[in-house]
Amino acid sequence: MEISQAQEFLINHHRGVLVTRKRDGSLQMSPVSPAVDEEGRVIISSRETAYKTKNICRDSRVSLCEFTDAFHGSSWIQINGKAEVLSLPEAMEPLVNWNRRVKGEHSNWSEYRETMKRQRRVLIRITIESAGPDRKG
Repeated sequence: MEISQAQEFLINHHRGVLVTRKRDGSLQMSPVSPAVDEEGRVIISSRETAYKTKNICRDSRVSLCEFTDAFHGSSWIQINGKAEVLSLPEAMEPLVNWNRRVKGEHSNWSEYRETMKRQRRVLIRITIESAGPDRKG
């Protein structure tokens, strides 16, 4: 699958499971709501204290399985890539961008920004290195 095809899928679907690596090398999975930014990177809102955030800071390799409400059949993709974590205050406008792409306009952006600060939100950005599946088994 071409990376551009994966990006198109991710633009239209926001249900996924992110895989990161724990300190001992075992895998940790988290349900997430990904979107795609203007530069084609996957973006995910998280908290500074979340395990996925800590894992990414230690090992940037991630995988994401994204699916539609149909779940089965050809209604899913996997991407693999390198992630980075943006913390506040740098993450604030990218978090606003994430919200618009996943949830739409917020009724009170000042309130949203205060919530992001209070919850110690971060933005995870993933540069896609590969995507699939390329064929069915």
